[in-house]
Amino acid sequence: MKRTLIKETAELAGKQVKLSGWVNVRRDHGKLIFIDLRDRTGVIQMVIIPDKVEAYAAAKEARSEFVISVEGLIKERPASQVKADDPNSKVEIEVEKMEILSRVEGELSFDPSKKDLDVNLPTLLDNRNLALRNKKVNGIFLVYSQILKSYAEAMRESGFLEIKTPKIVSAATEGGANFFKIKYFKRDAFLAQSPQFYKQAGVGAFERVFEIGSVFRAEQHFTSRHVNEYIGLDAEMGFIENFSDIMDQLQQAMRRIMKDVEANCADILKEYEIEEIAAPEQFPRIKLTEALDILKKEYKKETEGIDIDPEGERMISEWAKKTYNSDFIFLTHYPVSVRPFYTMPSADPQYTESFDLIFKGVEIATGGQRIHNYEQLVASIKRHKLNPEDFTSYLDIFKIGMPAHGGWGLGSERIVQKILNIDSIKEAILFPRDVKRLTP
Repeated sequence: MKRTLIKETAELAGKQVKLSGWVNVRRDHGKLIFIDLRDRTGVIQMVIIPDKVEAYAAAKEARSEFVISVEGLIKERPASQVKADDPNSKVEIEVEKMEILSRVEGELSFDPSKKDLDVNLPTLLDNRNLALRNKKVNGIFLVYSQILKSYAEAMRESGFLEIKTPKIVSAATEGGANFFKIKYFKRDAFLAQSPQFYKQAGVGAFERVFEIGSVFRAEQHFTSRHVNEYIGLDAEMGFIENFSDIMDQLQQAMRRIMKDVEANCADILKEYEIEEIAAPEQFPRIKLTEALDILKKEYKKETEGIDIDPEGERMISEWAKKTYNSDFIFLTHYPVSVRPFYTMPSADPQYTESFDLIFKGVEIATGGQRIHNYEQLVASIKRHKLNPEDFTSYLDIFKIGMPAHGGWGLGSERIVQKILNIDSIKEAILFPRDVKRLTP
């Protein structure tokens, strides 16, 4: 018999079916045994009676997370037992045959069938394979999948070509020390800090490109918002008038993502008690210096130099929500000193045509206009105390004609974290890598 998915059973009352999945919960009521069976589409209650001798013996042996296959009759349940928000609860299966396909070895570290896992983050991550079977944890990655889908669709619909760039590179993209150095046969190489150089090359060939790919940062952070490997949502676009064009495009992509998540993941948002994501048609845009003035006036927060710290990002987000009813705000015109060498300077040369996008108190994207003139780029490399000879292949792009262009790098996991108000970004990553964690 061909396998039926649990979500299909609601309309199959009176039919014989075969179901396969994991034992979610087992309840032995003396003569009757009840098992809640789980597959990728939902959970259904099964009833096993003593008359079905072999099935009953298997049900006696089965425990949580055993993998089983059953055959039986789908029956309608009494109306009093039907849950309004769960179509699978309309029916149950009276089991006639049961086969144990795989057993659990030893004791489980915790019960993944519980609605909320009452375990600390290290335990959650140390037992990641088990934690991912929890419905609420599982929901994180259904939202994540929707974000990736919506981002790709939004970019393609705006004429961007998806590319995949090398992650082993000959030079650290942004200079500095936050890169992983590796041996590449007899030479030194680096894990890519971003696809920046290659997506700029993509502009020279295709005008508009985007990538969904791994990014590596060798930073010894111990925070709830940093990891050492993450999935970047990058884009680069040519023939821009100014860097407002870039913010317009990113804003469009973020609004699409939020709209799709609210439409297609409503049950998960409800489980995480998320009532609204405020993504207005126009996100507020203010200069970084203006943001610092607001922090000083509204929150009595003083800052050192022209930069904003995590507390400042949270405060300016609070201000944006209060003033514009927006969970998003663009901060623009960051100083040259805190931007990579390829960033276009503003009319006032101490600032740049760049921005950060803050979402619910956390910076999720950095972007801006790039320098497209060869001589200007070489001079900028030198001003940043880097050697142009280390960037020869990158500089070659600008010797053969490049349009005015720019783009962004967007952290996908931070979007997930802030949509669901998760405490740590590590919970939004399937198998996170941080300073201490290289397994599982």
